[in-house]
Amino acid sequence: VELEESGGGSVQAGGSLDLSCVILRFHMNRNCMGWFRQAPGKEREKIALSDFPGTAYYADSVNGRFTISRYNANNTLHLQMNSLKPEDTAMYFCAVDVGPCASIPEGRSFLYWGQGTQVTVSS
Repeated sequence: VELEESGGGSVQAGGSLDLSCVILRFHMNRNCMGWFRQAPGKEREKIALSDFPGTAYYADSVNGRFTISRYNANNTLHLQMNSLKPEDTAMYFCAVDVGPCASIPEGRSFLYWGQGTQVTVSS
């Protein structure tokens, strides 16, 4: 399984970016997928999850500004980010697991991760 993120970059505050994640050699179906981010010196943060059958979870820090979308037909996961703030600056990672989000044991990380794409928001 291989995950490839793209779409990161540098934008000014208030701008938008659309992150994409292509998942190779994995059949997307009733599985949990998500976006995480990690800023320098901070712990990794779970920011958005996409679960079957079409439910989504958002961290308070991004709720109302970010939208997660999954396209099972072409094995992609997107994160539309609007109204970006300097505090959104981080490395962004996509991740997938083999079952629904509720099936992931407490404390266990997602099974498959991408290498990350950098997002930098200037004030």
